[in-house]
Amino acid sequence: LNPSECENMTRNEMSEELEMDTVDSLIDMPFATVDIKDACGITDAPQIKLKRNKENECIKSDQMKKRKKKQKDYQPNYFLSIPITNKEITKGIKILQNEIIQQDKRLAKAMVSDGSFHVTLLVMQLLNEDEINIGIDALLELKPLIEEILQGKHLTLTFQGIGSFGDRVGFVKLAEGDHINLLLEIAETAKRTFQEKGVMVGESQSFKPHLTFMKLSKSPWLHKNGVKKIEPELYEKFISHRFGEEMLYRIDLCSMLKKKQSNGYYHCESSIMIGKKPIEIQDLINEALHRERMKLKSKVKQIKELLLKPETQAKIRRELFEERLIHNNQGNDVDFSMTLT
Repeated sequence: LNPSECENMTRNEMSEELEMDTVDSLIDMPFATVDIKDACGITDAPQIKLKRNKENECIKSDQMKKRKKKQKDYQPNYFLSIPITNKEITKGIKILQNEIIQQDKRLAKAMVSDGSFHVTLLVMQLLNEDEINIGIDALLELKPLIEEILQGKHLTLTFQGIGSFGDRVGFVKLAEGDHINLLLEIAETAKRTFQEKGVMVGESQSFKPHLTFMKLSKSPWLHKNGVKKIEPELYEKFISHRFGEEMLYRIDLCSMLKKKQSNGYYHCESSIMIGKKPIEIQDLINEALHRERMKLKSKVKQIKELLLKPETQAKIRRELFEERLIHNNQGNDVDFSMTLT
């Protein structure tokens, strides 16, 4: 062999070694599942391709297991709530509940308290304080999105008629109308916003907005005592009853499990206000009382500041001393004016 042939052979061997080293190093990289053959122009790498396919299968298998585990472990414990504050609606539902209880007193245990009346917009799972804070952030981000959907208009929800889920949950229905479509759009936007934050939420394909007023699951005692369904005859008088309207002005992030508030409403982590709440007579009374309290507090503050001044305290002490002196002199039949001179 002449020197030039030896040099060519050496170069070929070095090239082959370099190619194999490159392939080996790529296999150890995070993107080993990429088609190395296509990416690097290697024409003969059956073992690498076989290894890549096995790795792809393992990754897909792990992803499926994780997805199934998430679905299995998912248990909602928080929800977005639209509170019902219209006294007309609350009063109408209380009349409905009393009508049912009169026919079957056992069902008193199934009734939802009026402080808890709400419409659920979305359910989710928040397992710790960090996740709750993420949920609060998502709720705050939801506010401008809802206002964009409403475009400055108010969303009024009309409640009319009665429905049930499997004769085990009784609820007041929302009347048909454009407000249903807007509410569904808001619910879908809420779901997307929370999912983008990584929050596990319930599916909204079967979302049916409703106002629950009774459910048999509230008391296991009912099932043990033969109450297994809500008979439609119990509420037939209210099948088409119009309960009233609720204007959407607030959405709360509520806990299903934490202790309820003193008024019966759920524990609330955070809230967003949508537009302005309609002004009612009670609101005007509360505002007037608040203003009067503020005026009174201001006067009390002024009096306290005046009493703390040195000249005021000196004057008070002098007046008290003179009053005591007058009292003593009168007791001793002494002329006070003569004493001063």
